[in-house]
Amino acid sequence: MIKGGILIIDYGSQYNQLIARRVRESKAYCSIVPPNIKLQEIKKINPNGIILSGGPSSVYMKKRPSIDREILDSGIPILGICYGMQLIANILGGAVSRTDKREYGKSMLFINNRFNIFEGIPNKIISWMSHGDYVYRIPKNFIGLARTRNTRYAAISDKKGLIYGVQFHPEVAHTQYGERIISNFLFKICGCKKNWTMKSFVRNSIKKIRQTVGKEKVVLGLSGGVDSSVCAVLLNKAIGRNLFCIFVDNGLLRMNETERVRDLFGKYLRMNLVITNAEDKFLSELKGVYNPEKKRKIIGRLFIRVFEKEAKKIGRVKYLAQGTLYPDVIESKSTFGGPSAVIKSHHNVGGLPKKMGLEIIEPLGELFKDEVRALGKELGLPKEILLRQPFPGPGLAVRIIGEVTKKRLNMLREADSILIEEAKRYKIYYNIWQSFPVLLPVKSVGVMGDERTYESVIAIRAVTSNDGMTADWAKLPHEFLEKISNRIINEVKGVNRVVYDISSKPPSTIEWE
Repeated sequence: MIKGGILIIDYGSQYNQLIARRVRESKAYCSIVPPNIKLQEIKKINPNGIILSGGPSSVYMKKRPSIDREILDSGIPILGICYGMQLIANILGGAVSRTDKREYGKSMLFINNRFNIFEGIPNKIISWMSHGDYVYRIPKNFIGLARTRNTRYAAISDKKGLIYGVQFHPEVAHTQYGERIISNFLFKICGCKKNWTMKSFVRNSIKKIRQTVGKEKVVLGLSGGVDSSVCAVLLNKAIGRNLFCIFVDNGLLRMNETERVRDLFGKYLRMNLVITNAEDKFLSELKGVYNPEKKRKIIGRLFIRVFEKEAKKIGRVKYLAQGTLYPDVIESKSTFGGPSAVIKSHHNVGGLPKKMGLEIIEPLGELFKDEVRALGKELGLPKEILLRQPFPGPGLAVRIIGEVTKKRLNMLREADSILIEEAKRYKIYYNIWQSFPVLLPVKSVGVMGDERTYESVIAIRAVTSNDGMTADWAKLPHEFLEKISNRIINEVKGVNRVVYDISSKPPSTIEWE
């Protein structure tokens, strides 16, 4: 963990990662930690300030997540948001209770004291509320800074100007001047420096990688996606020929994916690149398999087997690099400091480290997805790589509903290529989160060339999203939909119908399997 910056203590808020993003967008570093963190550990990190997130708990619950009193007395600037504010008030002698009039959504905030955190903010702004408890008595030596029509203390501060609490969520876009409120806390109150940039990240990461790895060899499973590509280029800058990238062609990839990876990483960037064709092995194992979860497990298990075999050919290797991102790191720990949860299987290479006796390095483990793209831009990776839409770890296998065969893969691959080509031509591809075809396990009657056909159906899925956690179906131009439908039916042998998926997430997922 990088020293300094802001510590965000996670009390289970749905917005905790959003808080972190807002801090980093302000060019200040931050990290998310569980509530069981002790003052001694905090002092080692030496943060400029601490933010206590919101959360679903109530301060009067027996098993509430809390914070050590000595942290509040440490002199480190603190901002409590929603539950974080209630916790501050409760521990320092104030009082919290259930409210008769819960506040959810937009609420007018009346600011009666611009003490530091509200500097430069108008008297009246729209804030985003989400609470059923409220502070009805503030601690001694605290003052009220703002109110709403239902909440007397919507923002508070101690008289020293070190501890602040806000009942609303400044990190949410619906709160007016929310970025300014966070910025005031970071720079006016905590004295943070604007030193979180991708240029500084590259410099510090290269130094850290070299110190960790030394002259040892590192292997990386290269998929051609954004995360593994950026990870590969960063490692290559740090250790050069001691990096070995292994690309497993499992036959479940997009059109010309192997050639694209070979040209960029092998020929252009001149990395140590090992490409192994294992299509027959994967298709053999997937024969007769219809269950999506079983598909995923077979693909993951076989990938490990193939990867391990190729890695052993390299010789003595000490490290396995993974393109794990910060949200994965956060999700691998329970909210309240309990045992680790399992990271999704496609984010890493399963049991390889234990099996091969490898140590893991995760150069992107401090970054969010948008920061990875910014890092890739800093490293000089082309737009075609950085702005690629997400692609599932198990590949086209989970976009084929039912059995995976070479014939069905080729049909889907061709449809996928047409969709990407037309989406870029219509300038749609880079403006939506994800778009892809799904091969359905049904056939339909059609007429082609005055003859009856009975062929496969392709469903088109396209969604808009900021982070993939929620998504809405994309309202694509009818002209574009007509174009891809005509091309797929005319050019992909075996398809005579194209349909469009208009489901949002939730209740549906983005991928069909």
